Amino acid sequence: MKTTIVPLVWRVLLLLALVPSLVFWQACKEDPTDPGEPGVDLTGIPYAPQAYALIKPDHFPQVPIPPDNPLTVDGVQLGRRLFYDPILSGDSTQSCASCHLPQGSFTDNLAVSVGIDGIGGRRSAMSLLNIAYATNGLFWDGRSPSLEDQALRPVEDPIEMHNTWTNVIAKLKVHPTYPELFRKAFGIKNTREMTKELAARAIAQFERILISSGTSKFDQYLQGNRDILDDDELDGKLMYFEEGGPAGLPDAQCFHCHGGITLTGNQYFNNGLTEAATLDDFVDKGRGEVSKNPSDNGKFRSPTLRNVALTAPYMHDGRFQTLEEVLDHYGTHGKNSPNKDPLIPQVGYPIPGSSPLQYTELLPKHKQALVKFLHTLTDTTFVNNPDIQNPFF
Repeated sequence: MKTTIVPLVWRVLLLLALVPSLVFWQACKEDPTDPGEPGVDLTGIPYAPQAYALIKPDHFPQVPIPPDNPLTVDGVQLGRRLFYDPILSGDSTQSCASCHLPQGSFTDNLAVSVGIDGIGGRRSAMSLLNIAYATNGLFWDGRSPSLEDQALRPVEDPIEMHNTWTNVIAKLKVHPTYPELFRKAFGIKNTREMTKELAARAIAQFERILISSGTSKFDQYLQGNRDILDDDELDGKLMYFEEGGPAGLPDAQCFHCHGGITLTGNQYFNNGLTEAATLDDFVDKGRGEVSKNPSDNGKFRSPTLRNVALTAPYMHDGRFQTLEEVLDHYGTHGKNSPNKDPLIPQVGYPIPGSSPLQYTELLPKHKQALVKFLHTLTDTTFVNNPDIQNPFF
């Protein structure tokens, strides 16, 4: 009896010990995100990548393209679809485009963006126009080193899309369209190879084609049509680029922070928005949150001023509703803080005999001329480009 019962007892105990493992194995088998999933074979779908012919104005520099994520026709189209698809959000109500709409030059024209749970963020959505040229960090504080990295973040931000990439990829794998699109874009052989990294690479490809058309009045002026700007617009240009000396115009000091062909300096500045007695007094520390350098507290990335007339409200927190309010701020030299940019107090005419040297405020006529010039940066051809619109409509 003993020789029969003992082995039987051990068999029962062994079976009981294995039950949890068997249940876990079966659950993993049914979980579409598990590495052991069989997936769906995609090799029957043709993979024939074609380079995307990126169009840029002749007077713009070459667009930086990372060698590990070249632009392809199918990659850009996949990215465009993902950019506009609310499937990325936790409740499938918001997409990247919810905060970056073409008509706002890829902003949402809100002071701060609101996520799927109705919670507002701290900062305004930045324009994505010419974002391919950003070389020194993305977001207002520069926390993302690349478009590929930036594209990953909103999905899992609890205030924005409030989702997980695991959930997103699981939905994309069983979607009727996306497996084929990933195959055509990246040559994957099985749905198991669909990843958040490939999704981010596709979104980044789409964002890199968001390039100015080169048809704004300012661009036409740069290309030789010197008569296209009226006297006020020309005065505004001279003040913007600190070329006003011979014309008796004050310096507006704009191009130091908003320079280059894209009119963004790719740098971080404290432009005198917040009164602060010490570097620790900034509620939103901006660049300092990322760099951990106290001298960066209160500094924010300078946005592009191309299409600026379409991107109101202004500043990182959307505090100014109009360009006139913006110029009132700069024209009166902003608020004091230890690391305010030294050029902000130098807007205007130098006051003779002042020591240390001080500057006048901008006169109303000067601010009006600057506003008129800023409107010459409007590029409606870009905004209405069918290649960057919502593909679902």
